Amino acid sequence: MVLSLPNQRQLDLSRPVVMGILNVTPDSFSDGGQHQSLDAALYQAEKMLNEGAEILDIGGESTRPGATAVTEKEELCRVIPIITAIRQHFDCVISIDTSKAVVMSAAVQAGADIINDVCALQQPGALDVAVAANVPVCLMHMQGAPRVMQHNPHYQDVIFEVRQFLLHRAAQCQSAGIDKQHIILDPGFGFGKSLAHNYALLQQLEQLVAEGYPILAGMSRKSMIGQLFNNAANERLAGSLACATIAAMKGAQIIRVHDVKETVQAVRVVTAMQYGVEA
Repeated sequence: MVLSLPNQRQLDLSRPVVMGILNVTPDSFSDGGQHQSLDAALYQAEKMLNEGAEILDIGGESTRPGATAVTEKEELCRVIPIITAIRQHFDCVISIDTSKAVVMSAAVQAGADIINDVCALQQPGALDVAVAANVPVCLMHMQGAPRVMQHNPHYQDVIFEVRQFLLHRAAQCQSAGIDKQHIILDPGFGFGKSLAHNYALLQQLEQLVAEGYPILAGMSRKSMIGQLFNNAANERLAGSLACATIAAMKGAQIIRVHDVKETVQAVRVVTAMQYGVEA
């Protein structure tokens, strides 16, 4: 499976790749405030690329439960200089993590290759911008809105409902003009899901993989790990690696993480087991 990118570039997804998280926000749940300056962001970008990240996911608005909303202007001021600088300094795949149509458009013009939207292109103008941009899109499932999504999430059948939502959104995107080969699906671990919902989704992830779309799995440092051990976000490396390993074994093609070096090593163990190694 190969993802076509702008400027005739490609991303090989025949084996799982690691997406490094680069939040340029003051309030993200794990790394808020650490990479807001241009120099700090470039340093972190270079570090993650050297550690083996094949995609950098740039986000300018926190989607943690209870986070404060950010205006279009503020989000643009946060992400566009970073995307521009990364594109100038590094030959890498850049993803813009946003739900705002204006930000999507400006980010792609600045050099972003992928639109990663927690709202699955449902916000005003987002689908039209994605069609016009002609870049791959990642559609995520979320029950509710980020500020209140963890207020008693409820499902009759979480696996069925998440799968049906994502397939429905994928079909709508294709009807609007987005090529099926440009669509990535994300079950949205931690977005309107209880602890039990998250692990049921992970346990049955191959059901979503079987639909034929590339699957993004993002569980790094999330509360689905912290709730098991009652530990802080920066103490969840072991749990994050376990989740990444399971997701890769079940067929997820993109593993979205904070801890790139360790995850790249874990994923390479999985691929060595699945595909063998050269003598």
